[in-house]
Amino acid sequence: MRLFQWLYSQPYLLLLLCPVFWGGNAVAGKLAVGHVSPFLLTSMRWAGAVAIVIAFALPHLKRDLPAIRHRLAFLAMLGATGFTLFNVLLYSSLAYTTAINVAIIQASMPLVVFLLNFLLFGQRATSLQMAGFALTLVGVVIIASGGSLEILTSLAFNFGDVLILIATFAYGVYSVLLRQKPDMHWLSFITILGTSAFAASLPFSAYEVATGTAIWPDLLGWGIVFFTAIFPSILSQVFWMRGLELVGSNNGGIFMNLIPVFGAMLAIAILGERFHLYHAIALVLVIGGVWLSQRRRRNAPIQ
Repeated sequence: MRLFQWLYSQPYLLLLLCPVFWGGNAVAGKLAVGHVSPFLLTSMRWAGAVAIVIAFALPHLKRDLPAIRHRLAFLAMLGATGFTLFNVLLYSSLAYTTAINVAIIQASMPLVVFLLNFLLFGQRATSLQMAGFALTLVGVVIIASGGSLEILTSLAFNFGDVLILIATFAYGVYSVLLRQKPDMHWLSFITILGTSAFAASLPFSAYEVATGTAIWPDLLGWGIVFFTAIFPSILSQVFWMRGLELVGSNNGGIFMNLIPVFGAMLAIAILGERFHLYHAIALVLVIGGVWLSQRRRRNAPIQ
């Protein structure tokens, strides 16, 4: 418990772990093909996540009940948007487009956060944040294209790209609106949002079952469900929420561009893909961009 309390006070470590878990989610999504269908995976991961945290959350839920009742519609919207819609679209997009396109389009998420913060709250991104975003975007493009200009110029826009673009916007909305979350314990927050996400995912799963496209998990599928319930569903969401609370969504959003970097590393470790020079170059660029985006003038406000 002391270790978790210490970790909960370290925003940059929390924000660094999130893309590790989300990179693992992308690898898990690829492994899930043929072992569990995307909509069922989404429903099962949130059902599992809620089942894990509910026993620990009950005392906090009772205490936070007035705040939950007052903002229930808002909390349900956050869960449906950031948890269900994003993952349904992400998993579904992999059936229509390449991982390269997904990585490049996801890299636009910090820009979505910058834009929404400006439109909704009048908050401008700093020049260092924009420079850091540009640097990380170059790194993401390098790693996504395999360092090949030919691959990059041959990319075509398709239906899967539209899905991941909508997913990216949805999670950007979720990240920006986290600043409006009511004051409550993180266990209460993740339980309510996870329950909302599960409820919102049921129509999608019902569609798979009704159309005969549902794939019920086999042994590997259950392993993927368990992994996604623990790491991308519980830990990453709690860490992301806390990290943005401590440093602001503009500063924190840039960490999203580490997802393809860690995703590539995990693909090398788990799927046996090879490590190339362009991986190292991209890693330096993305980490450098993240570091640059966190620099700010003395006494400048957190964004």
